[in-house]
Amino acid sequence: MNEYLTLSEAAELIGKSKETLRRWDREGKLSAVREPMSNYRVYHKEQVETLFTDFLIQNNAIETVSNYVEPHNEYSVLELFAGAGGLAVGMEKSGLKCVALNEIDKWACQTLRNNRPNWNVLEGDIKSFDFSEYHNKVDVVTGSFPCQAFSYAGKKLGLADARGTLFYEFARAVKEVNPPICIGENVRGLLSHENGKTLQGMISILDEIGYNVVPVQVLKAINFNVPQKRERLILVGIRKDIDLKYEYPKPYKKIYNLKDALKKGDLFDCNVPKSEGSKYPKSKIDVLDLVPQKGYWRDLPLEIQKEFMGGSFHLGGGKTGMARRMGWDEPCLTLMCSPAQKQTERCHPEETRPFTVREYARIQTFPDDWKFEGSIAQQYKQIGNAVPVNLGKEVGYSIVNFLNKYYHCIK
Repeated sequence: MNEYLTLSEAAELIGKSKETLRRWDREGKLSAVREPMSNYRVYHKEQVETLFTDFLIQNNAIETVSNYVEPHNEYSVLELFAGAGGLAVGMEKSGLKCVALNEIDKWACQTLRNNRPNWNVLEGDIKSFDFSEYHNKVDVVTGSFPCQAFSYAGKKLGLADARGTLFYEFARAVKEVNPPICIGENVRGLLSHENGKTLQGMISILDEIGYNVVPVQVLKAINFNVPQKRERLILVGIRKDIDLKYEYPKPYKKIYNLKDALKKGDLFDCNVPKSEGSKYPKSKIDVLDLVPQKGYWRDLPLEIQKEFMGGSFHLGGGKTGMARRMGWDEPCLTLMCSPAQKQTERCHPEETRPFTVREYARIQTFPDDWKFEGSIAQQYKQIGNAVPVNLGKEVGYSIVNFLNKYYHCIK
């Protein structure tokens, strides 16, 4: 089975859905074989990796896309759930000015203040802040609100039903500020959370407070100059008195890989700076030393597989994150808040260790001079929770483009 990948494993490697791979099988583009015991689809590992390489080469053709747009005015943004500033730095790079940022985590607030002393950082629980002072004075409200379930009191979920959730606070802030556009950002899982009811609830709440929601899209970070297979759901609300179309940023053809993140090249003008990082215990080093680049637990000798995986060895599924070593020539898998979790391993391609803090930051496209405060664990958490800076920048350009058209129309 070392020569084969399950449907889930192949889908993750290529960055396509399982349904796409099933269709490709029917069309003969990527043929599967049937595993004799379970009759499940499995794929020749070499064939999948060849297709993935072809996909990268194809996407690294001459770039013809640019989302860059110059702001016609000075546009302002109020950011909620700001974290360590990934989205805020991206917005800043696109030409948007942060008038205030709210965040509850004290270390993330310290990070924001130390890097941007001029930013107005509102530290504390969002519930304790009134944003009415920004009424009609801010162009966009953004927020990476956590995903929470609602209490479904009636057929149509309203603002009152969402009270006590953090999306309620996001919607309340939007209502108090009344910007032309608001942008919510979340994990892809929001699409299926509570069978889609949570997302529909959010859309109905924005409708109630006077915003039409643009068809929701999931943006893949690898399409926006980020060397990481991260996906983020974008929820865009346009104030109902504005009859303008919002356009999502266009995906780029070029796909950056881990080498682009950590070595001097197009993304960064020097190698990644040295920094502190977590370490593996010797028992884990002994195992991961045996895993090749782009390999994982299935590449270990059978007896070591059984010992390392424990009870998981006999369970179904690929568990491709376990004993996983990254490769230089592919984008990194999504970074987590801790760099050395057994289920979601992200081992350095050559050295048997987790990524350092600065390597983590590079993969999230933070500039090297953006310093993180707190313990090493706190720094990893801040970086792992962040929106990739380059993704934030491209979304920022789409906002600037919308605001340029809006202010041109009301002149």
